[in-house]
Amino acid sequence: METITNKSRLLPVVVMVTLFGIISFVTNLAAPMGVIVKAQFQFSNFLGILGSCANFLAYACMGIPSGMLLQKYGYRKTALTGIAIGLAGVCIQYLSGVCASFVIYLTGAFVAGFSMCILNAVVNPMLNTLGGGGNRGNQLIQVGGSFYSFMGVVTPVFVGALVGEVTKNTVISNVNPLLFIAMGVFAATFLALLCLHLPEPELARTDRSPSVARGTRDRYSAWSFRHFVLGSIGVSCSVGIEVGIAGTMNLFLTDMKEGIGGGLTAEVAGIVTGAYFMLMFIGRFVGASVGAKVSGRTMLASASIAGMTLLLAAILLPMTVRMPFPVFANGSFAVADVPVNALFLVVTGLCTSVMWGCIYNLAVDGLGKYLAPASGIFMMMVGGGAILMMLQNRIADVFSYMASYWVPLAGFAYLLFFALKGSVNVNRDIPVE
Repeated sequence: METITNKSRLLPVVVMVTLFGIISFVTNLAAPMGVIVKAQFQFSNFLGILGSCANFLAYACMGIPSGMLLQKYGYRKTALTGIAIGLAGVCIQYLSGVCASFVIYLTGAFVAGFSMCILNAVVNPMLNTLGGGGNRGNQLIQVGGSFYSFMGVVTPVFVGALVGEVTKNTVISNVNPLLFIAMGVFAATFLALLCLHLPEPELARTDRSPSVARGTRDRYSAWSFRHFVLGSIGVSCSVGIEVGIAGTMNLFLTDMKEGIGGGLTAEVAGIVTGAYFMLMFIGRFVGASVGAKVSGRTMLASASIAGMTLLLAAILLPMTVRMPFPVFANGSFAVADVPVNALFLVVTGLCTSVMWGCIYNLAVDGLGKYLAPASGIFMMMVGGGAILMMLQNRIADVFSYMASYWVPLAGFAYLLFFALKGSVNVNRDIPVE
């Protein structure tokens, strides 16, 4: 293993943060694409959100293999593999527009999900390791998360600008320019990483005692740690909360049915949804600034309590109450009347901003040699977020959009439990060297 100096840390940190941005772009493309798919094929909310679900269900398939790739081939080769698969996924989504095929679109989203899982398995342990774990490791993950949120702001706004008002004539091919940009970014990042030499931080090595080397199976694994198991469940909740709030809000705001939806154009809805990700960006920037001083446990507990409060307000307030919201649409600044419920949902971005870094940091604390396989398991559990998203949008179809937000509220409640009780490492007697 190479010795990593402060100087040699800078380049891998920059590369990993860039990969965070790529992950965000592809992930957050699925929600506004869901609005387009819903309009083009005249689908329900449940079917419209399937692109996002396919993206995250891929994590369930690729989570553990991504950890194995990381352990066997290291960070650089694993990242190159993830980028190549991501390029293929975006190309397939482009073909879905050419063929006007929902099945091809879902296939592209699923393949892109493989890429996102692999890249997440790379960036999270590498940033945590480069930061030395603990508060500093959480701080670097929050830095990467800040860029993730910035790209989350840009993506729905760009899609909204390309689509404008959602009609029966809205089709996937409307966003082809954005897909071409994505292909170019993937290709350029692949070439850049191919030419760079990156130091390899410590992975979970195969350094074992003679008895293990002779074939004796290690009696412990990442699953042996209670706080890791609970944290893995927590990351499913985190993904379901973060993407479910924004994705369902986009569908809600573009629904033209009076008294049910927001009745906004895709462009304006994209700006409002972008504001959610902008607040995530601000929250992660603040989290990165104070991450070395404030523990992940305190950060996660505070965010969970605030998130529950905001969602409760959004659920209980009548949708007939609307408030002005500044937007930039049709080439000029204007004010749109937005349901007050949506404004409370937007503010939850401050709460969801710090969840991922805190959960990961707390869940892998003290795992030592089990870190790399744990990272793969962690990515696998991201797929659980798809279950929460499907449940939320099924409730939206059967009951109402606002009733569906009881699902992310329950997720926040679990994360509060994890922060206060579940994140304590009660298995310190397990050898991790």
